[in-house]
Amino acid sequence: MQFLYNLVIQIARLFIPIFGLFSSKMHLFYKGRKETFFRIDSVISKEDQTIWMHCASLGEFEQGRPVLEKLRLEYPNHKLVLSFFSPSGYEVRKDYKVADVVVYLPLDTRSNVKKFLKKVQPSLAIFIKYEFWPNLLAELHKQKIPTLLVSGIFRENQVFFKKNKKWFRESLKAFTHFFVQNKDSVKLLNSIGYNNVSLSGDTRFDRVYSLIQHKKELELVALFTQNNPTLVAGSTWGKDETILINYINTKASDSERFIIAPHNIKPAEIEKLTQNITKKTLRYSKATPKNIQQARVLIIDSIGLLTSVYSYGNIAYVGGGFGAGIHNILEPATYGMPILIGPNYQKFQEALDLIEKMACFEIQTQENLNEKLQEFFTNKEKATTVGKIAKQYILDNIGAADKVLEYVKEQINP
Repeated sequence: MQFLYNLVIQIARLFIPIFGLFSSKMHLFYKGRKETFFRIDSVISKEDQTIWMHCASLGEFEQGRPVLEKLRLEYPNHKLVLSFFSPSGYEVRKDYKVADVVVYLPLDTRSNVKKFLKKVQPSLAIFIKYEFWPNLLAELHKQKIPTLLVSGIFRENQVFFKKNKKWFRESLKAFTHFFVQNKDSVKLLNSIGYNNVSLSGDTRFDRVYSLIQHKKELELVALFTQNNPTLVAGSTWGKDETILINYINTKASDSERFIIAPHNIKPAEIEKLTQNITKKTLRYSKATPKNIQQARVLIIDSIGLLTSVYSYGNIAYVGGGFGAGIHNILEPATYGMPILIGPNYQKFQEALDLIEKMACFEIQTQENLNEKLQEFFTNKEKATTVGKIAKQYILDNIGAADKVLEYVKEQINP
């Protein structure tokens, strides 16, 4: 198994430059990794003590961020190294100031792994949620570098829990401690002999709760809602927008307001969305204090606003559930509102929890959406009650980052 894995990695290494000729993302993937060791050398010296955090992409970075920022305060004399696997994480956060250096993680060849660890020389390695690279984990274990998994989540169908997959299971020996999100993960790790596990929760709760403390005041959005009942639909895709538009065009009352923040904000897609809505619709980029008060639908065609926009809503619809999976529902939950999502949410613990608490609701059909929107638009008291349940769920789950930091301070103390 190890031989086949290393063979696949070597083949991938040869073909990535070729794929980069046809894919901009793959080009960034290849080009960025050529700079990794140079970037490390420009910042890290042999005398430095370092802490290294690895995130697969942007979502995992947001999970790890509360921990990294606490480490920055606790260990100001350490160099912090942040690595990404995906361009979608690295390209957005390559200038993140809390870290001393941000790099792409090299491909998981044995030579790359040894070179990377020799240059970074981490006193502590932290992996966020997943990214189990066998050669890297084997070398961390061999060098006895303390290694943590933070906000981990395990499922029965993962390779570690299958028969005849001992090699993959053995790679988990690298982890000094597992901080996991749910009880099932604890049980699964225990079942294969790993008892160095803490049920700490998800550090995303810490991150999203900190965001609302610093939300932007959006005067134009406040003028748009004018205290009318408002749905905020965040990170929507085509199928989400189809049912939302149908409701807006055929069922919405004059008092109801709708804010749509599409996942894809390319001009052509925004224009298509706008043209399909029969109610007066305005793009945020073209809004003024005068024209925004006449609109019934506001399209957010700028990035970085959605977290703050949620604070102006009474109901949230979070997109992605008719595709690969829902986007972040913790942000609207933090502001205390009922949340509607599509049917693909099973891999998201927070969705399962909030559905069980009846603060989040699955939408499968147009009729489901119409029923729920009319229910919450017309019954403000019920919407408020449900929203309080969602917010309390957030408050009950913050603190995971502090648990990780206490472990670091008491037992590893890099």
